[in-house]
Amino acid sequence: MDLYEKIKELAAQKHISIRKIEEHLGYGNGTIRRWNKNKPNYDKLQAVAKYFNVSIDYLLGNDDKKPELPHLSVEQILDSVENYSGGELTESDREMLRIIIEAKKAAVEKESKNKG
Repeated sequence: MDLYEKIKELAAQKHISIRKIEEHLGYGNGTIRRWNKNKPNYDKLQAVAKYFNVSIDYLLGNDDKKPELPHLSVEQILDSVENYSGGELTESDREMLRIIIEAKKAAVEKESKNKG
């Protein structure tokens, strides 16, 4: 799998488009797509690796160890979320997100048990 395909796979896992990643990192439209033909500079590659919390070696296919997601409690996740205005969530918003997060975690655990 080449660099672009690896990034595309990571983006799909996060449910985000390549374009959104480029916007977030301040890259021009199509920058990452061109990496399947042209090698990126180190700084850009490092920024993408940091964005996905993986190593550059992982992106380049030199390390096949799949990155582990940090194990955060629901409260840690909620503490890291801000509302659209950049402020703290209301207690009502926190409760709604808590229900969604716990349901998703349960679904993932069930799927993992069924595969294993």
